[in-house]
Amino acid sequence: MIFVHNHPSGNLKPSNADTELTKKLKAAGQFLDLPVIEHIILNKEDYLSFADERRM
Repeated sequence: MIFVHNHPSGNLKPSNADTELTKKLKAAGQFLDLPVIEHIILNKEDYLSFADERRM
């Protein structure tokens, strides 16, 4: 699975809540045998990939 959400503020830095949510989504995915391979944060002009940042 791939999760995507936006940051309307424009700040692409993941919050602690973003990081914790990613951990919970990965755990749920493992339980359901649905691997979570990516979490992306978008703003109006750019994105941050948790996988590219080695946060997965």
